[in-house]
Amino acid sequence: MQKSSGGITSQLLGGLCCYLRRCIFSVLSVGPLPNHIAFIMDGNRRYATKRNLGDGGGHKAGFSALLSILRYCYELGIKYVSVYAFSIDNFRRKPKEVQSVMDLMREKIEELLQQESIINEYGIRIHFIGNMQLLTEPVRVAAEKAMRVTAKNQERVLLICIAYTSTDEIVHAVQESCKDKWNEIQASKEGKVSNGVSKKNGLDLHFCNSCRDNATEACSSLHEGVKGAGEKDALLEQNGEKHSGNYSEGEITSCNGIVEITEERKYKQGETAIKLVDIEKHMYMAVAPDPDILIRTSGEARLSNFLLWQTSACPLYAPKVLWPEIGLRHLVWAVLNFQRHHFYLEKKKKQF
Repeated sequence: MQKSSGGITSQLLGGLCCYLRRCIFSVLSVGPLPNHIAFIMDGNRRYATKRNLGDGGGHKAGFSALLSILRYCYELGIKYVSVYAFSIDNFRRKPKEVQSVMDLMREKIEELLQQESIINEYGIRIHFIGNMQLLTEPVRVAAEKAMRVTAKNQERVLLICIAYTSTDEIVHAVQESCKDKWNEIQASKEGKVSNGVSKKNGLDLHFCNSCRDNATEACSSLHEGVKGAGEKDALLEQNGEKHSGNYSEGEITSCNGIVEITEERKYKQGETAIKLVDIEKHMYMAVAPDPDILIRTSGEARLSNFLLWQTSACPLYAPKVLWPEIGLRHLVWAVLNFQRHHFYLEKKKKQF
């Protein structure tokens, strides 16, 4: 009888809390809401020490806190949530501790894919962000499976930054941008010899022929820039007298110089330069908009190499509670603070 009364009381309290939470969210929804909130989940180990928990106890409590905060965010209508789960720098910790976290991570990823999990309840798509090659094979396989299984979900998005640092992300983006630009330049060069156009020593002979006959204004202007107007006429006349379809090494060198000048002009005009849009396209976080709020628990006001590129106009909220202790009130306060400074933040974003 006591158990039955206790169960009913718990259900009533749970229903009341849910009702109050929805009332609070309805009030918050009157103002502008963030589209993307990022979390640095700091304080799991300190929480375990504080509560005398065993190995992994703090991270298990942190996972429960994550599920609660995800539910709050998605109920409020926030589409994107990012969490800093494991930094590349964390691999420097004791091997036993790193392995324990990897095992726990694989276990929790599998839990997220269960039918009754929050992922299926809210239709969440999962992205794992970071250098996946640094992970152990079981964790990498589980992460790839999670992304594959949830790929069709579009209502909500969860970005789990694992084996991640912002500096590694930027280096990766620069490297990929250089590869793309190199491939683009190579494809452009190959296009010049397509459609049956012959080459000699890497030089388009048809191009030389057009230069010799003064068939195009572009080639004429290039000759003017290299030789001057008088020298150009003399060169063309000389070519016409000496050859009837064959070209000397000096003529090929001259035209080759023209090709090089053309490429140099393209470079000066920025056609082969890497642009900001090229870098941003290859960022790990390119799958989501920049965060509107960054929340770091434990009272630390440091970014710890997390989303340095994406948070130039993002407010930082650092409650003193440890991550497993985070609750609804901290999320509500962060959103209220965002709404209070929304006009100023939007103005700052337009300046970047």
